[in-house]
Amino acid sequence: MEIKKSSVYTRSGDKGSTSLVGGARISKSNLRLECYGTIDELNSFLGLLICCINDQSEKELLLFIQNKLFTVGSILATEDEETALRYGCKVNAEDIQLLERKIDEFDCQLPKMKYFVLPGGAISASYAHVSRTVCRRAERRIVELANQADVPDNVLVFVNRLSDFLFVYARLLCLKENNDEIFWNKGCQ
Repeated sequence: MEIKKSSVYTRSGDKGSTSLVGGARISKSNLRLECYGTIDELNSFLGLLICCINDQSEKELLLFIQNKLFTVGSILATEDEETALRYGCKVNAEDIQLLERKIDEFDCQLPKMKYFVLPGGAISASYAHVSRTVCRRAERRIVELANQADVPDNVLVFVNRLSDFLFVYARLLCLKENNDEIFWNKGCQ
């Protein structure tokens, strides 16, 4: 399917509103827009992370996650229950299970955590940590939206599991680059 070329600017948002999937107009300050905007921000950071990764299977996994996040954004941008989502526009239990398998696989390669890990240690690990924190913010915003509107359960579970994945992945990236993890000085010094 080819997407029709359109003008980058439409002027329809010049007064602070935008369209949801289905055509409903909302304020650009609307919580729903904040949710899928934060997912878009997360997706952008994942794109930056991919640029640091050499392992092809890891790149493919991150690309899968990016595509799934685009789906999450599409779901969040569809407010009207009457508007049908595109076929395949859903987050399945299998998507969540894939993240859980990868968390387990990567975690088995890591030393046991004895202290809280500070973000850093390697550029790729830092990008994974930034992605994790944006993911957590997205989750908080989606939880707030779910208190006001219908949000599929799997969307929340996927985003929650993704932040766990990104934490473990950040640790793995640090290890792969032969860098030491940075631990919190619990003496607060």
